[in-house]
Amino acid sequence: MSAIVDYQQAFEGEQDIADAIPLPAEVEAWANAVLSHEGISDQEVTVRFTNEDESQSLNSEYRGKDKPTNVLSFPFEAPPGIEMNLLGDLVICAPVISREAKEQGKQVRDHYAHMTVHGVLHLLGYDHMEDAEAQEMESKEIAILAQLGIDNPYEI
Repeated sequence: MSAIVDYQQAFEGEQDIADAIPLPAEVEAWANAVLSHEGISDQEVTVRFTNEDESQSLNSEYRGKDKPTNVLSFPFEAPPGIEMNLLGDLVICAPVISREAKEQGKQVRDHYAHMTVHGVLHLLGYDHMEDAEAQEMESKEIAILAQLGIDNPYEI
């Protein structure tokens, strides 16, 4: 299974937050773990690390929520008759990830991994609006993260 990751580091801000942003190879490994788990190959995803202003602006425009959030997923929809291996875009807010990891007592790297896995699952069509959907998505996240050596993020 092969994920092609278009890695965009657009965060400018506190150095400790910038230093915690994962490397392209880590992001690619996390995306590959999702694809492998789902039996999917050769997909491209853009992962953009950004600040709270950009996250809040996108969250407000596309979800009607006027606050920054940890990860936003934008699935790609090809025009009819066009085949493309592009899953879509993830926008990950570095300050929110760092803050949540600290509040939840998690390693920042593990929280980035979780939010990347979570976002790629959204790009594949999984959701958590209904209880049954949430259970399915969370169980997939837990299994994928376990393969990466990361503890269940819902038990911390």
